[in-house]
Amino acid sequence: MNPLLAMILRRLGFGILVLWAAYALAFLLLYALPGDSVAAVLGGDLSTASPEEIDELRHQYGFDQPLVVQYLSALGNAVRGDLGTSYTTGQPVAAAIAQALPVTVELAAWTLAIAIPGGVVLALAAVGVRSPWLRNLLSGLPSLGVSLPTFWVGLLLLQLFSFRLGVIPAIGAQGIAGVILPAVTLSLPLGAMIAQVLLRSLTQAWSRQFMTTYRAAGLGRLRLLLSHALPPAGVSLLSIAGVVLGNVLGGAVIVETVFTRNGIGRLAETSVTGQDMPVVLGVVAFSALVFVVVNLVVDLLYPVVDPRTRPTGNPPKRGRDGSQSLDSHKGPHPDAADATSVTSPPGTDNTTQSIQEARP
Repeated sequence: MNPLLAMILRRLGFGILVLWAAYALAFLLLYALPGDSVAAVLGGDLSTASPEEIDELRHQYGFDQPLVVQYLSALGNAVRGDLGTSYTTGQPVAAAIAQALPVTVELAAWTLAIAIPGGVVLALAAVGVRSPWLRNLLSGLPSLGVSLPTFWVGLLLLQLFSFRLGVIPAIGAQGIAGVILPAVTLSLPLGAMIAQVLLRSLTQAWSRQFMTTYRAAGLGRLRLLLSHALPPAGVSLLSIAGVVLGNVLGGAVIVETVFTRNGIGRLAETSVTGQDMPVVLGVVAFSALVFVVVNLVVDLLYPVVDPRTRPTGNPPKRGRDGSQSLDSHKGPHPDAADATSVTSPPGTDNTTQSIQEARP
């Protein structure tokens, strides 16, 4: 079988397993929560219905069936694309998710538009500045940004820009004014995480021998960072794409609640509070599906961005210390300058030769 096709099928298998595990775990956790599902159907008050009506509702929704039967019925309907109907609103779950999705997509787009450039610029500045104290200060900012509670940042921005300065309305703002504060709130920890990962990769790339050779050849720090350090270090951002997406979806629950935006996060929060089991299961299944699709796309992009990770079907080679090495290096790699200086003939000046090769 083609190695690439085998890798895709293997990833699809893992993705289906993740979807099933997320759905089953959410179903069991919701079932274990205290409370009566019939109360959720009746708006939280069982006293509004007679015992006969309660028994009829319990039979109508299948609550009188064993747990296994309820689970298999819900799972079978979900596989066929039927996520059920909301207990509280009577609206189909798929329609409720589709109605809330554009709001969350808009928030996610603005968040990524702020977080990715901000994180990249911060990481480049932390590596590129010459002043040691400024470098240490910039290197510590990502850790500070990650540790800030999202709800606290959101309330702080609301207090400053809405209640004190009056620049942006707290509720009911449309367009950019309605999304900028939630996006900034969600982008702060996200940009900090991107900066953390990229800063570590840039620092490793900056300390490589070929970077020393380029600096000795007279190349500027900014040109070195953008042309020779950022491309290989940027590959590390692909590995956290799934984590970034998870943070966006998880943070949307808090941010959309604080800023009263009717997106997927707010839908999840209200459905959990009201024990609306079909909606919660639908949101969990949808989030897991998006997570699986993003990770599959990242896995497919890896061989394109880094040819060394391209599947060949051959067993991985191992070094003398037993460590696994990348076995399909098919093109020039930024570390090639290291190999150039190491494999030079005995008796030649490696540094001088590398500098001559590195001069533009």
